[in-house]
Amino acid sequence: MNERVKDMHLPFTARLIERHELTEDTSLFRIAPEGAALSQLSRFVPGQFVQISVPGAGEVPISPADLPGEDGTLELCVRRVGHVTELLHQQLPAAPLGIRGPFGNGFPLEEMTGHPVLLLAGGLGIAPLRSLLMHLLRHRERFGEITLMYGARQPKLMLFREEMAALAARGEMRLYLTVDFAPETNGIQSCAVGLLPDLLKGFRFDAPATYAAVCGPPPLYRCLIADLEQAGVAPGRIMLSLERRMRCGVGRCCHCAIGQKLCCVDGPVFRAGELKDIPEAL
Repeated sequence: MNERVKDMHLPFTARLIERHELTEDTSLFRIAPEGAALSQLSRFVPGQFVQISVPGAGEVPISPADLPGEDGTLELCVRRVGHVTELLHQQLPAAPLGIRGPFGNGFPLEEMTGHPVLLLAGGLGIAPLRSLLMHLLRHRERFGEITLMYGARQPKLMLFREEMAALAARGEMRLYLTVDFAPETNGIQSCAVGLLPDLLKGFRFDAPATYAAVCGPPPLYRCLIADLEQAGVAPGRIMLSLERRMRCGVGRCCHCAIGQKLCCVDGPVFRAGELKDIPEAL
C-alpha cells in the first residue's frame, strides 16, 4: 500500500489533552495529534472534517471547532449520540486516540476575502462555523463586516455563549442570539425568543456583497436559503455545510451520497446553487 492510500485509510495516533463539559451531553475536547498527523492537519481549511477513533470502538466524523493551535492541538466539539462518542466522553487525559484527515472541501476563504460574511448557526452547527469565525477574526483586515446569528432550543444549550458575547463586546463582530423557548433566564441577555430565520426579518445588510455560511439541523436550510435569496444574497454565495452526512471520509461507503455527489468528496461545504436541483439534498 503506497503512502498516500495509507494516509487516507489508517489513523495516525493522537492523545487526549483535556475535556471541557459544555452542556449535559456535549463537551469540547482538546487533542494532540502526533507524528505525520501534524503536517496533514496543518492543511485544515474551516469546513473540512476529521475522523476521530477510540481504539477498539470505531470512529466518527467531526468538524474541528477551531483552527489547529500553534502546537498542532485541535479542538473538537462532540455530542454523545452513539457508542463511539459515548466512549470518547469516558476517556481520561493522555488516553490514546486515532485521527484521519482532514477530508472534504471547506469554505472558499480566498473568494470570500474583501466581503461581508454572515454566519447562521443552529444548535450544534455552531461548532463547524466556529472554525470559520476564528479564521475571519484572525485575519480581520481581510474581510468586511462579520455577523453571527445563532439559535438554540433554550439558553442552557447555547454553546460558546460567553466567548461569542465577549467578541461582540469588543466590537469584532455583530452577534444575534435566539432560543426556541426560555424556561429560565439562565443569566442570558440580549437574546430573542423565536426561530433562527426570524433574526433575518428586517435585518439590514449589504446582501449582494455578502457571503453567508449556514450550518444546523436539516429543516433549517430551506427556510434560510429562501430568506437569504429574497434578501439579495446570490445562491453562489450561500455556503451550506452538510457535515451531518459525513461517514467514511474517502467516498467508499457512499452513505453520504446526494444525487451524483458525495458529501465527503464534493462537500461537506456546498453552494446553495449546486443543490437546488437535488431533491434529497436538503
